Amino acid sequence: MSVEITWWGHATATVVDSGVRVLTDPLLVQRLAHLRRRRGPVPPDSALVADLALVSHLHADHLHPGSLARLAPGTRLIVPRGAGAAVPALRRVADARALRVTEVLPGDEVTVGEVRVRAVPAAHDGRRLPYGRHRAPALGYVLRGAATTYFAGDTGLFDEMPTVVGPCDVALLPVGGWGPYLGPGHLDARRAARALERLGARSAVPVHYGTFWPIGLDAVRPHEFHAPGDEFVRHAAHLAPQSVVHRLHHGESVRLEAAR
Repeated sequence: MSVEITWWGHATATVVDSGVRVLTDPLLVQRLAHLRRRRGPVPPDSALVADLALVSHLHADHLHPGSLARLAPGTRLIVPRGAGAAVPALRRVADARALRVTEVLPGDEVTVGEVRVRAVPAAHDGRRLPYGRHRAPALGYVLRGAATTYFAGDTGLFDEMPTVVGPCDVALLPVGGWGPYLGPGHLDARRAARALERLGARSAVPVHYGTFWPIGLDAVRPHEFHAPGDEFVRHAAHLAPQSVVHRLHHGESVRLEAAR
């Protein structure tokens, strides 16, 4: 048995396990406010085919109603508890597209086909806006089917990560961001490699880098856009030599054999 992972850019990926297609943090646009897609095309219509879509937290580059509106009617959608109250556009899209929305907290589980999805904590700001009063927990998700896949969402490194995630075959880890500087609650390439070391995953796929960048800031610390994927490969080779890193290009897939 195997799991197939396709990276579409930023935190958006498709995980196919046991015939179940899971889409993470759908962001399917060329531009988002002051951000534009600088690398990789907008994901094709085939990226919209999903049995389940996961939203890790409320930030607009992870919970994007316009992208969710492109999902097929009836798609199952998992979001943090409180997302509907915090983002009215989510409720409107869900009603218009007949999306089946389930709000979850850390520890909650949802089963789709032969895949069980468990929400886990993330060390990240859960507000929709930087100074907004509406808050929902930032989450990661552990998908357990033929393989166990951890999608970290957006998170900093925290001591309980190996305990709350548990043993996993594959880790989809954020290794950068969309601007010249990373604030708290994020992983850069080195911290992501330390996370991989603690998790002990057999394989890793770096995400959340090298896709979007603020308009007009192309010349400001450009290495923060281009370098995180290669830096993660380098740091992981030193800190987590037991793991194989698959640095995918936009739209590229990798098929990984599950542990037996």
